[in-house]
Amino acid sequence: MNDKPKGKPAFPPLVIPEDLVPKYSNLTRISHTPSEIILDFSALLPGSKPEVVSRVLMSPVGAKMFYRALGENLARYEASYGSIQLPNSNTALAHSLFKNVHPPERPEDKEPPDPQEPENEE
Repeated sequence: MNDKPKGKPAFPPLVIPEDLVPKYSNLTRISHTPSEIILDFSALLPGSKPEVVSRVLMSPVGAKMFYRALGENLARYEASYGSIQLPNSNTALAHSLFKNVHPPERPEDKEPPDPQEPENEE
């Protein structure tokens, strides 16, 4: 006779290293090859270039399972805390989120004056 309980298989406990440092990410670039999905997590802060803080590679099957699990968890979150409001859907999401983020001007980015144009002399 089988004494194992029926239902979902038990998930093995995760071992979290004591020196693990959480990283904040508000930007993710997703790319793929025929055999893997690549997730590059970055933090986009005003005045800086986004630096990748973590790269995760997944098989397409693993990525699809992650996609499903993320959807289920977002649904549970919204059931507990209310609907997550996204920016206006009439514009691109990245533009809506980051339209006010501009890097500082650098001297080398400014165009040199046109040598043909006379300077104002008073």
